[in-house]
Parts: sequence; C-alpha cells; structure tokens
Amino acid sequence: MVLRTIGIETVDTLADLCCTNSIWTIDLAYLLQKFSVKFSYYTVTLGANPNYSDETFYKYQLPTDVVRVNKLFREVIKAGISIWCRSISEEQISLLILSGKYVAIALVDQHKLSRSWVEDVCASGLGDSGPGYTGHYIVICEYDTDEDEFKIRDHASSRKQDKVTSRCLSEARKSFGTDEDILLISLE
Repeated sequence: MVLRTIGIETVDTLADLCCTNSIWTIDLAYLLQKFSVKFSYYTVTLGANPNYSDETFYKYQLPTDVVRVNKLFREVIKAGISIWCRSISEEQISLLILSGKYVAIALVDQHKLSRSWVEDVCASGLGDSGPGYTGHYIVICEYDTDEDEFKIRDHASSRKQDKVTSRCLSEARKSFGTDEDILLISLE
C-alpha cells in the first residue's frame, strides 16, 4: 500500500521480495531501502526479542527468525538503514502526519486494534482474555485533530479506510509483541 502511495508499482508479493513468509519490520526497512524510499525506523528493541517465544504468534517461527532477523539488524549500517532505538508517541506521530510529509507503517496487535471498539469508543482491556498477540501492519495516512483519530489503511479490512482513536492506536501499537515498531515514510 505504501509503495503504491508513493508511486512505486510492483507485481511481486511482499513475501517474494523479502524472501520469507515471516515478515518483520526490519524486512520492510530493507524493502523500502531497496526501492530508495526515504524513511525513519523507530523501535524499542534492536533484534528479535527472545521473550516472545511463549506467544503463540511467534512460537513456531521465532526459532528460525531469530538468526535471520538479528543478522539483518547487525548489517543495517552497511545497508544504509538508520534505526532509532526509542519509542515515539501518538502525539509525535500525529504532528508528522499532519505536516503532510509522512505516512507511517505501524506494527500493531490486530486483536487489540479490532476488538477494542464499542460504539466507536475504545474500551481499554476489552478482548484481553481472548486470543493472544497477533502482529499486523497498518498504514497511518491522516490525523483528525478535532476527533483525535487517525485514518488508517488496513489490508485486512473491507473498507478503504478506517478510523482509530489515538488511545486505541497507542494500546495496539504498544502491546507486548510489537516492539512499538513504526516506519515513518517521507512523501517528499
């Protein structure tokens, strides 16, 4: 979705371009670099977090991914990729999106993003007793200051765009398993 947004048409699937079916944010960073896209990568964890091994989402793939993902992180400087090891707030994201110069790819917990809505209100903790973490990428396109909502594109949704409150996005983005990964894509 982001590549099309910035004018890059590709017929290859993401898995083919990344040479894996287990896509991590570091894979997306290398992909963006391959297409000469300007971006900033923020994460709170450099490498694959071994503490995720108990999460069903990671359990079967993590042992194989650890080696590959950690190797990609070790080679970022040689690849010309800059990674900022820190959190970025929804307020900071909103200001960057409002500038019109950025869109973002964010790793979220799909369950927290999709199950936390009750009559358009984020109900903190709703769905916590359900299935565990499920990693999912969304594109953050716009921000509505009056409603404190982000407009997102979600390939898993039947709608062209969805809206999510800043609070809901924060909860889904900062969930255990996401490392608060976000790629800020320059539109310039």
